[in-house]
Amino acid sequence: MRRITWLSPEDPPGRFPPSRFALEEPNGLLAAGGDLSPERIIAAYRRGVFPWYSPGQPVLWWTPDPRMVLFPDEFRCSRSLAKTIRQGRLAVVFDQDFESVLKGCAGPRSKSRGTWITPEMAAAYTALHRRGVAHSIETRRDGVLVGGLYGLLIGRVFFGESMFSAERDASKVAMAALVAESVRRDIALIDCQLPSPHLESLGCRPIPRSAFETLLARLLGTPDSR
Repeated sequence: MRRITWLSPEDPPGRFPPSRFALEEPNGLLAAGGDLSPERIIAAYRRGVFPWYSPGQPVLWWTPDPRMVLFPDEFRCSRSLAKTIRQGRLAVVFDQDFESVLKGCAGPRSKSRGTWITPEMAAAYTALHRRGVAHSIETRRDGVLVGGLYGLLIGRVFFGESMFSAERDASKVAMAALVAESVRRDIALIDCQLPSPHLESLGCRPIPRSAFETLLARLLGTPDSR
C-alpha cells in the first residue's frame, strides 16, 4: 500500500518524492505538509507538483495522471468566441489587479475544484506575484473586472491555476489572450492540471504524467522527477 510523504516546514523546498509514489486514488496525491513558501511552491511546479487543499486540511501536494495541458498552437477558438473578441466589448489587461482575480477565482461555483482558495494560498500566490512569478490575465468591460485567470510563468511553461467568469466568454477571452502572449513570447506549454468540459472546449487535452514530466525537463531544464 502506498503512503503519502509528510513534509516538514524545515525540509528543503525541493524535497518531494518521485511522482511514481503518488496515489492512484485520490489521483495524484503525492505529499502533505510543508509550507507555502515561494521557494517550495516554485520547486514543486518545476517538478509538476502543485498545492491544493481545503480549509482545515494540511497543505496537500498533487501530480495527477494524466495531466491536462494546452499547446498554444492547438487552441480552439470557436466562432462565437472569435465574434466576441472582434466585437471588442471585452478588453484584456495583464497584472493590473492580481488580488481581485484571486478573489474572483475563489468565489463559489458549481462542479469545480477551484471553489476554495484559502487565505494562506491567496497570500502565497500574491507573494509570488510580487516576485514577478505569478501573473493575472484580466478581462474587463468598461473598466470593470468580469473574468480572468492566474498562474505561474516559469521558463517556457505557464502553469495555470484557476479562472473565473462573471460574464459570458470572459474567461475564454482571457485564455485567448494568454495563448496569443504565449506565441509572442515562445511559451511552449500551458499546464491546466485537471480536465473539465470548459478546458476541453478550448483545445486542452490530457497527456500521460510521464510525457508531461519529460516536457518539463526539456522546457525548464529540470531533472526527471519520476
